[in-house]
Amino acid sequence: MTQQDPKLQLEQYIAMKVKRTRVEQGLKIMDVARIAGLSQGMVSKIENAQVSTSLDTLSRLCDAIGLTISKLFSDYDRPEGGAQLTKSGQGMEVVRRGTEKGHTYQLLSYHRGKKKTYEPFLISMDDAAEVFPTFSHPGQEFIYMLEGKILYRHGNHLYEMGPGDSLSFDAEVPHGPEQLIEVPIRLLSVIHYDDEH
Repeated sequence: MTQQDPKLQLEQYIAMKVKRTRVEQGLKIMDVARIAGLSQGMVSKIENAQVSTSLDTLSRLCDAIGLTISKLFSDYDRPEGGAQLTKSGQGMEVVRRGTEKGHTYQLLSYHRGKKKTYEPFLISMDDAAEVFPTFSHPGQEFIYMLEGKILYRHGNHLYEMGPGDSLSFDAEVPHGPEQLIEVPIRLLSVIHYDDEH
């Protein structure tokens, strides 16, 4: 049998949760058995996943150790998870217009699914004398200043930004750095794409 029997998994989960709670409460098996009106053997078998128990028995046992049925099952079918961690300095460096001028773009997350929904970049700029290209692309963009000061253009508007400032805008409208006021500059840029992207 390649896959574990789900019934066995459930019994093992209940056993682990019941035993852990009983021990945390400082209760002995004989005390729990007496309070729940169960035999010590039955409590022991439940804690060792050796028996399938009725809901009535399980409810009495949970009452005895101060554990609600909802709390008992709160973690049972929680999804496995699997977030993508990108350690500092380990984002994938990507080429964008401006990279040859001392800009670095680190892509912090690489979406592996069917559809790209967002792209987060850590952007560094360190030459205050540069002339900048403007950008225009699908989606919404959010930028958050981490370090330095910048004059940022969006369409016909200019925004002076420093550490802690953020700006969000329609990325189809031409945008980009107008002037680097204080270098080095580091900013976080997150581009969110619409459903059709």
